Amino acid sequence: MTTRTVLVIAHTGRDEACELTTAAVTEFRAAGVQVRLLADEAAELGLRGLEGVEQVSVGHASTSDCDLVVVIGGDGTILRAAELARPTGTPVLGVNLGHVGFLAEVEKDDMSVIVDAVVTQSYQVEERMTLDVSVTQDGVVVTNGWALNETSVEKGAGVRMLDLVAEIDGHILSRWGCDGVVMATPTGSTAYAFSAGGPVVWPGLGALLMVPISAHALFTRPLVVTPDSTLSVTVQPDTDPAVLWCDGRRIVDLPAGSRVDAKRGEHPVRLARLHTAPFTDRLVGKFALPVQGWRAARAERDNDMADG
Repeated sequence: MTTRTVLVIAHTGRDEACELTTAAVTEFRAAGVQVRLLADEAAELGLRGLEGVEQVSVGHASTSDCDLVVVIGGDGTILRAAELARPTGTPVLGVNLGHVGFLAEVEKDDMSVIVDAVVTQSYQVEERMTLDVSVTQDGVVVTNGWALNETSVEKGAGVRMLDLVAEIDGHILSRWGCDGVVMATPTGSTAYAFSAGGPVVWPGLGALLMVPISAHALFTRPLVVTPDSTLSVTVQPDTDPAVLWCDGRRIVDLPAGSRVDAKRGEHPVRLARLHTAPFTDRLVGKFALPVQGWRAARAERDNDMADG
């Protein structure tokens, strides 16, 4: 049997994550799985020098020739892992320790299931659309980036309102006085875009979202466009500077006059899946949606009163 290799990434700032990571490393090694840890995380976990554990530096090489990246933490930790895994196409499997954990596949009590899935390679791989983002100033591209969930143009500290022009495929859509604009993938529709009032989009749908944040204008509806569209936002010359965020992790300053273009990313992020439950069930479970509703609850109370 071919030896499997996993890179384990953890939220080392949480005691629970550290304990679970240490247990996971032990279980993987006992099952004959080669384990990699980021060198700085190995030090924080007290696992530096542990026999059978390879320590690697932060970078794309850390996921090279790796079967899987196992992430122990919340969605923020998974997004950090995606930065390493995306260039090599290595699947990412999230173990949820966060509050909602939409990107996570399993809960913390399923570690033995994860180990077995790695050994037997009994998991499915799902490709998630990303965004390629470019920033242009005076007609020159000054920054390129990417995002799995979303890229957002936002007002900086001390700024009361931004003056932004939104475009779709090079055609002006509207001018908004607003706090910012979120441009998201279907995966990101349950993240920042959702909080800003955008729709929930099933991850298998090819689409891009544009959602204005607290916009003061006649037309401020969230938009869902084709996956081949280009979304653009220009910070007007007479407004305050803005900032660009990619997945809430990478930030770029946007002086007045800057233009941001976002389009479907050339490279997707691959997520490992152990379960085949439909997205509807995931939505209900993650948001704890009341599937019975108030009518069912009232009927149950009426029946209890009748029985009494």
